[in-house]
Amino acid sequence: MAGILVAGAISTPVASADPGRSDSGRADTARSDSARSDSAQGGAAEARGARIAAERAAGEGIDWADCPTDWGLPKPIQCGTVTVPLDYKRPHGRQITLTVDRIGHTGTPAERQGALVYNPGGPGGSGLRFPVRVTSKNPLWVNTSKAYDFVGFDPRGVGRSTPISCVDPQEFVKAPKADPVPDSEADKRAQRKLAYEYAEGCAERSGWMLPHMTTANTARDLDVIRAALGERKLNFLGVSYGTYLGAVYAELFPGHIRRMVVDSVVNPSREKIWYQANLDQDVAFEMRWNDWKEWVAANHATYGIGATPAAVEAQWQKLRAAAKRAPLGGVVGPAELISFFQSAPYYDSSWAPVARIWSKYVAGDAQPLIDAAAPDLTDTVGNARAENGNAVYTAVECADAKWPTDWRTWDRDNTRLHRDYPFMTWANAWMNLPCSTWQSKQHQAVDVRPGKGLPGVLIVQAERDAATPVAGAYELQKRLKGSRLILEKNAGSHGVTGITNPCVNQRVDAYLLHGTLDSRNVICDPHAAPKP
Repeated sequence: MAGILVAGAISTPVASADPGRSDSGRADTARSDSARSDSAQGGAAEARGARIAAERAAGEGIDWADCPTDWGLPKPIQCGTVTVPLDYKRPHGRQITLTVDRIGHTGTPAERQGALVYNPGGPGGSGLRFPVRVTSKNPLWVNTSKAYDFVGFDPRGVGRSTPISCVDPQEFVKAPKADPVPDSEADKRAQRKLAYEYAEGCAERSGWMLPHMTTANTARDLDVIRAALGERKLNFLGVSYGTYLGAVYAELFPGHIRRMVVDSVVNPSREKIWYQANLDQDVAFEMRWNDWKEWVAANHATYGIGATPAAVEAQWQKLRAAAKRAPLGGVVGPAELISFFQSAPYYDSSWAPVARIWSKYVAGDAQPLIDAAAPDLTDTVGNARAENGNAVYTAVECADAKWPTDWRTWDRDNTRLHRDYPFMTWANAWMNLPCSTWQSKQHQAVDVRPGKGLPGVLIVQAERDAATPVAGAYELQKRLKGSRLILEKNAGSHGVTGITNPCVNQRVDAYLLHGTLDSRNVICDPHAAPKP
C-alpha cells in the first residue's frame, strides 16, 4: 500500500475470558482448540508448529540487556531476541531471529496489566521506537504506560531481525527515477522491465525467506513473542498494516487475545488483499489530496501557491512538468515529487511543512524542495532501512495472496483509474507490479472470520483516510463480533491514536486500562485542523 454512532454513548465493560491483570508468571502454551488450523495460509501442521514454538519460547524467555548505543533507544529501554521457525510446518528446522525491545510499566506493581505489543504497519515497518513513547513522556500514552510494559519488535524480514533485501540500497535510492505516469507504451514496457528485475532481485538475494514472508507467519511470530514475554494473553496495538496483522492473529488465535486496538484499518476481505486494496487506495488518495489542496488554497495569504484548489492543482502540474523537463538539482523528477508530496495526503502533520517548502519553490527558491525530495547517498544507514522496508512490503504483499499475472489486467485497471484519480495511481501500480512476476509461492489470502473466544476489539478509523479507506473499518467490524468502532468524522490523518483528540484518546485509555467499550459505535468530531 503506497508506502492506511454517537459520541458520549454509555460505556460497558468488554466481555473477556481474562478480566483484569494478566498473570505475571510464565505463559502457558497454546491449547489445541485455540490456534485455528483451517486458514488458507496453514493447516494442522502450522498450528502444531506454532504451539511448539510458543512452548519453547515460554521456557526460554528473553534475555534482556541494554540496547546497542547506535540504535538510538535510550535507557531504560532494553533489547532482546526471540527465535522462531522459518517454516512453521518444520518447527525444529531452520530458525530466524526477531529483535524485540521493551520498557517496563511506570505505575505500581498493582497497576501492571502486562505487556502491550505494537506493530506500526508497512508491511516492513519497525516497531522498536514504541517504547520511546514512554521515555519521551508522550502525553497520549502516559496513562496506558502506567499499566503496561511497552514492547516493540521488528517483524520477520525487517531491520534488526533476520532481514531481507531485493537490491543494493544505494541503487534503490538513486534518482531521478522515471516518471510513473507513462506517456507511451514504451514507457510502460520500461516500467514492466524494472518490476520484473526487482522481483528477480528479491529471489536472488532473499529467495530462501520469500515463501515464508506471510502475514499468517508474522501472526504466529507474534504469538511466540507473547509466550516469550510470559504473557498468557496478548495485548496488541496495530496501526495501518498492523490492523491486518491483528485481524489475522484474531483468526488464528482468537482465544489468546486480552485487549486489541486496531487503528486505520486494512480491509481484510479476501477480495481486497492485496491487488484491489491498492486500487481502492488510489481513489482515497485523490480524495485526501483534494482536501489538502483546499487547505492550501484557504491559506493562500500564507503560502501564495494558489487561491483556489484548481489554482493549486495548476501549480502542481506546472511543477511536475518542470521537473520532468529538467529534474530539480538534477535529481528530483516527478517520481521524487510524488514520494515527497504524498506525505500530505497521509498525515495532517505534513500539511504545513510540505506547503511551506512548496511555497518557497513558487517564490523562486528550489533548494528546500530539492533537499526534502532528493535522496541522500551519504545516509547509507537510512538508505538500507528504506530498501529493506520496501523489500518486506513487496515480499509480504506478494506472498499473502494471488495477484493478476496478465499485464492487460493491470493496464486496464490503472489506465481507467488514472483518468479520475491521477495523483497516485500509476506510482502505486509500479510499486506493486513485481507481484505479477513473483518467483515464490503466492498463497490464498486468510479468511478472517474469528471463532469463539474473541474478546471485544476496539477499532479506530478516520473517515477520509487515504492509505486505509474507511470501508475497511466497517468490513473488519462485521467480522469481529462484539467489536466497536470509533470513527473520526471529516478527518483523514493516518494513525488516529497518535493524534490529540480527547474523544478518541480517552476511549483508547478506557479500553486498555479497564476493558471498557461503548455500547455502540462512536462518532468523534475531527481533531484540530493544521495551522499554517
